[in-house]
Amino acid sequence: MPHEPLTQADVLLEGFLVLNTPEGFRAELIEGEIVVTPPPDGDREDCISLILKQVIRRARTDMDFSGNKGLKLRSGGRCPRNHVIPDGTFAPAALRLYRGADPWMPCEGVALVVEVTSSRPRGDRTDKRHCYARGPVPLHLLVDRGQSSVTLFSDPEQDDYRQHCTVPFGKTLTLPAPFAFDLETEPFL
Repeated sequence: MPHEPLTQADVLLEGFLVLNTPEGFRAELIEGEIVVTPPPDGDREDCISLILKQVIRRARTDMDFSGNKGLKLRSGGRCPRNHVIPDGTFAPAALRLYRGADPWMPCEGVALVVEVTSSRPRGDRTDKRHCYARGPVPLHLLVDRGQSSVTLFSDPEQDDYRQHCTVPFGKTLTLPAPFAFDLETEPFL
């Protein structure tokens, strides 16, 4: 029985899925490009921790959190499916989405993804935002250390979010349901 020839996207995805990165490094497949990032620095980890603590204490819904589980997301054009690892992913605890041995999961049920700008700020600001919108992931929170601001993207449609709200570090940012609280950003200063 003849096999159909592999496309370039198939070969890229296969190569990505068998990639073995050094401990602590993250490999992602974003819009047809394999991106390997080093472990997060302490300030980036601190931002993620500050958000996690506020969600645990103040959210109106019990949320589970993962900083390691990758999301399989639709891609734009003829690229293979995106495989993106957010700095943080929140999902309602009742869904128990993070179970299983597979490091990649679909995004259905995810309530919010968090990105803190890294050494590749363009990827965090733009490329990943488009991936999450196509998910669609309902809420995307970007802590932009280079701009000293926090942006909440909401209302995904096709390749982007229709709404966003940006505040400078030090101001509060209202997170809608299911979180329903004001995120304090002063600790990011």
